[in-house]
Amino acid sequence: MDMPADAAAFSAHPHLAEQLLPYAADSSDGSHDIAHLLRVYKNAMRIFGREGGDGEVLAAAVLLHDCVAVEKNSPLRAEASKLAAEKAHGILGLLGWTPAAIDQVAHAIHAHSFSANIAPETLEAKILQDADRLDAIGMVGAARCFYSAGRMGSALYDPADPLAAHRPLDDRRYAIDHFAAKLFKLADGFQTQAGRALAEERHERLKQVLALFIDEI
Repeated sequence: MDMPADAAAFSAHPHLAEQLLPYAADSSDGSHDIAHLLRVYKNAMRIFGREGGDGEVLAAAVLLHDCVAVEKNSPLRAEASKLAAEKAHGILGLLGWTPAAIDQVAHAIHAHSFSANIAPETLEAKILQDADRLDAIGMVGAARCFYSAGRMGSALYDPADPLAAHRPLDDRRYAIDHFAAKLFKLADGFQTQAGRALAEERHERLKQVLALFIDEI
């Protein structure tokens, strides 16, 4: 039987992807879809190539890190990674993974989220957190920010005070506020040397996006 095209794209772990992709992402959310998983996977494999670790545990954690969909403006947002870790635990148990490997995957998923504020304790968890955060900065990160703001019904910016010089940041109301409220903070929190190097480049791109946006308005 031919392998699905989406699974084949996860080049080093296509059979694992074939097993896990049916559980993996919310296809209705363009910021957490299969394309996002593939970008995070590529980021993770790039970091893994320099840092090492358990590739299968890392790939499974990437594939299942968004397996529970929670909207950005949901009161359950901070619980999303915990819920995904619990679901991943059950999925991998049914597939016959060892308890130790399942726990490694579940920890990586739980710790990857900015909102959860859980410290990653394993190399695989650190790589997943870095790989996912790389997709939140740079050009793609800016695009995902505006996409998510549109899903929540937010305005692009406050025309009276775009950079929140004289008001509190409100990234649920204005998309541009999310840059200062969260995105610009991410580059300082990377866990691996390889991740930090990639983050520095993307952080500069993100600053350029905001500068060009402000110039045009």
